[in-house]
Amino acid sequence: MEKGVFISENRKMELGYYVSLPEDYSEKKQYPMIIFLHGAGERGNGKGELIWITREGICRYLSEGKKYPAIILCPQCPSRLVWNNLVFELKELIDRIALQYHADPHRISITGISMGGYGTWEMGMTYSNFFSALAPVCGGGFSWRCENLKNMPVWAFHGDADLDVPCRNSIEMVDSLNAKGGNARLTIFRGVDHHSWDAAYLETDVIQWLMSQYREDFSVQKEAYDDKI
Repeated sequence: MEKGVFISENRKMELGYYVSLPEDYSEKKQYPMIIFLHGAGERGNGKGELIWITREGICRYLSEGKKYPAIILCPQCPSRLVWNNLVFELKELIDRIALQYHADPHRISITGISMGGYGTWEMGMTYSNFFSALAPVCGGGFSWRCENLKNMPVWAFHGDADLDVPCRNSIEMVDSLNAKGGNARLTIFRGVDHHSWDAAYLETDVIQWLMSQYREDFSVQKEAYDDKI
């Protein structure tokens, strides 16, 4: 994995990140891109703290040598903030990395765990014409905004024994989205607690699913919050 530091135009905020490239990477090709948002325990302020995001989930698998045929972006949320505070800065970083490494703009998806699951829902609802798919794990969000996602494939995951983020949070989001004409499914892991991401990422084909989703009506422009917020 390569590491870097991004300073956003919006608020001049600094975000550290790792990026992993496919083994066959070539500047002459376009690749699917997956953004992975870590949980609250991996927040930090770059430098020596960036390594913290390799503790869990996709970034951990990459640090252990796992390879994916996609561009994987793993940013770090600064301490004392949450992903929902950073939707504009995070979108700036995604745009920068997608351009730098020739990501296929039709195949840019996002996933995250716990706090990153919340961030995944929020990014999707804010930039509803950008991502090809969402895969939030043990997250939640403002279900009344789910109409923004009615044209986006969503696969959510949760453990039914989760005492940190109740499973009903994901159920509410998925049910609300589908009631509004969306295309969402929810996988519930029986007897699994908050650490449901290993089951999601290692025991299902969600990574392949994310890479395979293709969005025709994408937009690469920065988008403001709409009047549904």
